[in-house]
Amino acid sequence: MALSSLGRPGVERSDQRLNWFAAYTTPRHEKAVARHLQVRHIESFLPLYTSIRRWRNGCRVPVAKPLFPSYIFVHIERRDSVKVLQVPGVVSIVRTGREPSALPISEIESLRSALPLRQFEPHPYLIEGEKVRITSGLLAGMSGVLVRRKNNLRVVLTLDLIRLSVAVEIGIDEIEPLKR
Repeated sequence: MALSSLGRPGVERSDQRLNWFAAYTTPRHEKAVARHLQVRHIESFLPLYTSIRRWRNGCRVPVAKPLFPSYIFVHIERRDSVKVLQVPGVVSIVRTGREPSALPISEIESLRSALPLRQFEPHPYLIEGEKVRITSGLLAGMSGVLVRRKNNLRVVLTLDLIRLSVAVEIGIDEIEPLKR
């Protein structure tokens, strides 16, 4: 599976007032929202993965799907959330209480740099399971739940704020148990 992302290249990241927020979209409108954000010069990040779709006539076609269905990440100042809410297809910005909740910049940057280099796919949100921390590579420092799929080890990384997870294949030498 190949991965890609949509966003606005060349945006200066030195402004400390900018934060990453998760915008909740109308189902299956994430790519259209990303295009609208790009036209409005709002930096966005839409992680995609490629899935093989089988049509009724038997043809198999690769289809790019959002890694986090119904969510797109926007890099804005908190006060600019109204501009994002005006974009067709955006339902809300994830918040705790009355204020939009900023995502950790390190998590978004880790995902952005690791997506092209690893194999990602959506995974159901998990509550139970052994927690581990990734110790090396671009995802170093991130923690998740260790699971097995066939003969491969995977770590399920969870963004708690939006209650969604993704699974990434990883070597046993790249993880350590998370101390309780």
